[in-house]
Amino acid sequence: MKLLAFDTSTDSMSIAVSDGARVWQHTGPGGAQASGTLIPAILALLDQAGLALAGLDALVFGRGPGSFTGLRTACSVAQGLAFGARLPVLPLDTLLALAEEARFQQQGAAPADLQVMALLDARMDEMYVQHFGFAGGLWTAAAPCSLIRPEALQLDADTGLLAGNVFSVYADRLPVFADQLPRVTALPTATALLRLAPALLAAGHGVPADQALPLYVRDKVALTTDERARVKADKAQACG
Repeated sequence: MKLLAFDTSTDSMSIAVSDGARVWQHTGPGGAQASGTLIPAILALLDQAGLALAGLDALVFGRGPGSFTGLRTACSVAQGLAFGARLPVLPLDTLLALAEEARFQQQGAAPADLQVMALLDARMDEMYVQHFGFAGGLWTAAAPCSLIRPEALQLDADTGLLAGNVFSVYADRLPVFADQLPRVTALPTATALLRLAPALLAAGHGVPADQALPLYVRDKVALTTDERARVKADKAQACG
C-alpha cells in the first residue's frame, strides 16, 4: 500500500511515506511548532519518494491523546489533504503507536507475544496510560486510555514492558516496582503508524475525511490558581 503517516502529538513531529516496499521518513519539532511546518515537510517527503498525494491509498495520523495544538494540527491537515485528494483517513491512537514503536525496538521484524504499558507525558504532573497486548501479530487494548498522576500507576508482574517518555520526567514519582520491569524509552512515530495501518485499513477502519477526528482525554489544558497552589504544596511536602 502507498501510505502517508504523520504524528504531531508530542514535542517531536514524525512523518513517513511508504510505496509498499520502501519507507521515507522525516522528524522535526512537534506540538504547536508543527502548525507551520507539517504541510511543507509532507510535500517535500512525497517529492523525495516520487509519490503524488492523489496516488496514495490512504492517510494515517496520530489522533491523540497528546498536545492539544499538535492534535488539532494533525487532524486538520489530514482532513484537508484527504478531502482534496479524495483519500480515506485512518486515525490511530498515539499510545498504540507508542506501544508498537517500543515493540519494534525490542523485537524488530520477528514479533512475539508481548504485554506493553504505554506511558506518555501529559504535562501538568500527569501522564496518559494504556495497557496493550500483542499476540498473533495483532494489538488489543486491555482498557481505554486514562489520565493519572505518576504515583497512581498500578503495576504487577504481568504488566510486561513499560514504554514511553516519562521515566526521566517522573523518575522519583513512579512506583518502586517500576524499576523492576523492563522499559523502553519511546514516542509514537509515523513508521509505527505505517506498520499498524495495513491490517486496520483491511479491517475497514478507514473513514472519510470529515469523520477523522482527534482524541482528547484531558478536558482542560490549564490548572486553576487553587490547583497550582495544591501542586506546589504537594511538591514542597514531598521534598520535605
